[in-house]
Amino acid sequence: GLRVGKSGLEKNFEKELIGTNGVQRYEVNAFGKRINQIDFKEGNKGNTINLTIDTEIQKLTSELLRDKAGSISIMDIYTGEIIAMNSSPSFDPNLFLYGIDNNLWNQIKKDPLKPLVNKTLSGLYSPGSTIKPIVALSALENDVIRANMKVECRGKVEMYDQKYHCWKKKGHGVMSLKNAIKQSCDIYFYEVARLLGVDRLNETARRFGLGNIVLKNFFENEKKGVFPSTEWKKKAIGQNWYLGETLITGIGQGYIQTTPLQLTLMTAQLANGGNKIYPTLIPNNKDIGVIKKEMEGNEDYDLPSNYPPLVRNKENVKFILDAMFKSTNEVYGTSYSSRIEDPKYQFAGKTGTAQVKRITEAERELDRKLDQIPYKERDHAWYIAFGPYKNPRYALTVLVEHGGSGSSAAAPIAKKLFKKIIDRHEEREKIRKNNTFIS
Repeated sequence: GLRVGKSGLEKNFEKELIGTNGVQRYEVNAFGKRINQIDFKEGNKGNTINLTIDTEIQKLTSELLRDKAGSISIMDIYTGEIIAMNSSPSFDPNLFLYGIDNNLWNQIKKDPLKPLVNKTLSGLYSPGSTIKPIVALSALENDVIRANMKVECRGKVEMYDQKYHCWKKKGHGVMSLKNAIKQSCDIYFYEVARLLGVDRLNETARRFGLGNIVLKNFFENEKKGVFPSTEWKKKAIGQNWYLGETLITGIGQGYIQTTPLQLTLMTAQLANGGNKIYPTLIPNNKDIGVIKKEMEGNEDYDLPSNYPPLVRNKENVKFILDAMFKSTNEVYGTSYSSRIEDPKYQFAGKTGTAQVKRITEAERELDRKLDQIPYKERDHAWYIAFGPYKNPRYALTVLVEHGGSGSSAAAPIAKKLFKKIIDRHEEREKIRKNNTFIS
């Protein structure tokens, strides 16, 4: 008759949470009336487990995702602590406590917004243009391109009788790498991906957390996703890899499937300068100053670093972060309308708009507005970001399923979040330093 954790943290920490039952034995007469107590053993209350989740931020994420299908996840870029993790829509787990009504179960099960799927952990999506910072970093790290390489964007490029389009119909003109990230030019990244190749891109992406479980040992339902390579396709599908597939992987489409939490980890590890961190939901009370010294390879700190560098040249990471700043805070940047000018709250990010179906030439010519497209055919809207820009501490990912454009549907949500996140920073630090795993 005990109620036990069946999934997630409640299952993972069942032994710590459940405690022990108390025992009372009585001698009774033939009528069942108690005559005297013959045994008594006091039970032990289960432990309380403290999490890294900031309840105020978590509440705000729920409000911002109300009536939407999507996900928000926020992470400390040094400690890896998860500040908020929300999947929308949700459901009331208490409905299942004594057995759920059939009609209600069918209603939840058939809901097109899929409340039973934890989108942050188990939702697999094409990341769209949020992948471009890693594509650019991989190309720089592998000396495939120089930062000043120019590519002319005319709106489309043709290869082997196949047309590959840019999101900007008439093209961006001549683009440099920094401008291509800022304005999210697809033509530029087709060329970068062609020169780089999918296998080298795969190696960089996996180092930054794509295609891997993020919260190890916490959730059984977290999915790995896929970051493709030539070897992966041969094993999984039994076919050779084609150049056209490399091109579309370079803009976050094709076989690539990521979870929102993976993109949050990727962004956090970029924002901290390109060092490995270890995501967690349990406070680790680690000193930020010590972590930074380890990451910087400070000569006074002569122990082996627990946060090894993921890149060969830290200047390449700085270049990417500056491009993400321009994307949010300079004119023509894809998320310029969501900028915050106050340095206290200023953040940097990258939008993403991921297609959910192949667009035909006829549909492309129609150039329909969002409300003219059936809901299930609308693009997913993404935004990854870190802030505050001058002294970053937090990374986040916003996904709005079938929200259309990342710049109009996802980036404005991040703007509201950063104000609250940074306003609560000092309070959260006080709690974090005094917190313990179990009390």
